[in-house]
Amino acid sequence: MTKEGRLRERLTQQFAQQWATVRAERRPEAEPTPIPTGPSNLAPAQVPWGVDLAAAWAWRFLVIAAAGYLIARVLGFFAVITLPLVVALLIAALVTPVVAGLHRIGVPRRLAAVLVVIGGIAFVALLLTFAGQQVAQGAADLADQVVEGLEEVRNWLQTGPLNATDSQINDVIQSAQDAISRQSQEGGALSRVTEFGTAVGHVVAGFFIVLFATFFFLADGDRIWAWLVRLAPRAAREHVDGSGRVAWVSLTQFVRATVIVAATDAIGIMIVAAVLQVPFVMAIGVLVFLGAFVPMVGATIAGIVAILVALVAQGPITALFMLGGVIAVQQLEGHVLQPFLMGRFVSLHPLGVIVAIGCGVLVAGIAGALVAVPLAAAGNAVVQHLASDTDIGEEEPEEELEEDIEEVDAHAPPVPPEGRRDGRPSD
Repeated sequence: MTKEGRLRERLTQQFAQQWATVRAERRPEAEPTPIPTGPSNLAPAQVPWGVDLAAAWAWRFLVIAAAGYLIARVLGFFAVITLPLVVALLIAALVTPVVAGLHRIGVPRRLAAVLVVIGGIAFVALLLTFAGQQVAQGAADLADQVVEGLEEVRNWLQTGPLNATDSQINDVIQSAQDAISRQSQEGGALSRVTEFGTAVGHVVAGFFIVLFATFFFLADGDRIWAWLVRLAPRAAREHVDGSGRVAWVSLTQFVRATVIVAATDAIGIMIVAAVLQVPFVMAIGVLVFLGAFVPMVGATIAGIVAILVALVAQGPITALFMLGGVIAVQQLEGHVLQPFLMGRFVSLHPLGVIVAIGCGVLVAGIAGALVAVPLAAAGNAVVQHLASDTDIGEEEPEEELEEDIEEVDAHAPPVPPEGRRDGRPSD
């Protein structure tokens, strides 16, 4: 091939390459084949409205329940500290007006708190001393009367409808003695002594915690509360402060109402016992007064003790009269004092009282039952305060519910013609 032929062939190849490049640039690129897909399963339209709403309520309820359970478990674990603090808070709510009165007449607040704490300890010690002296003086006579009563029971078992023989009665007594001895040999007595020693240690520690905590609550309560409020975010401090003050007012009213009810029970049963000449009048009054702080059952159990003392000391007729007196006092409390004081000032339903007592017993035993109801009353006041501007203790639930429904209906947007109020398509 000549030189000119090779040159023409090279030019032809270059022209063919350039033409192919131009055609490739002008030709549109082929689009990828689309992959068929359906709507997302997470879209609201794919979940029925009822299921969506139930799921939203369910997980929120689970979170709230878990948080409440965790708080209850932590409080129960540290019951040796938390219960004395709550008791000190209740005592402070009761005697705060006394400290405030002393402070208004010129006594420094810390000195007033010291005087009130010492005066309270002296009053309780004096009361227990009088009751203890009365029990000590009449214990010997009561013991003799108990022996006589047991002998009468033994005679009734032999001559009564059971017709029990001496051997049968002795066998029952011997079986009870053998059970007690067997438990002692197996280490039951040692474990009971150990548990009693631990309980005594907790009581002593709790007493000192109550003593010092009460003093500081009375002396520096405002500063402590201000410090706690400042732990909350700035936007929530106003609500936290308002809720705390409402809870404190409710707690104060509850403690005062409980003291009035307890004093009424104690004085009424003491009067009945004195008229019937039942021994240990002062001890019975102290027991009834302390028992009234356990809602629903405390005063009743203390009244049963008074009836048993009357039965042992004076016989069944006096015990029946004592039973009538206890029932009369309980009726006065249940139908006059409780509705007037608790219903008006605390606004806590009896069902709420029962549930609170049950929860308190599960968390911290008898001590938990003592503090559960005032805490429930304070929590109820806080919920009402945050939920609405209703006056605490004066609302009627059915009327308030009707007003809430009317207010919601008045401010609700109009229902779309082809859908629901929330804008979602009809099923």
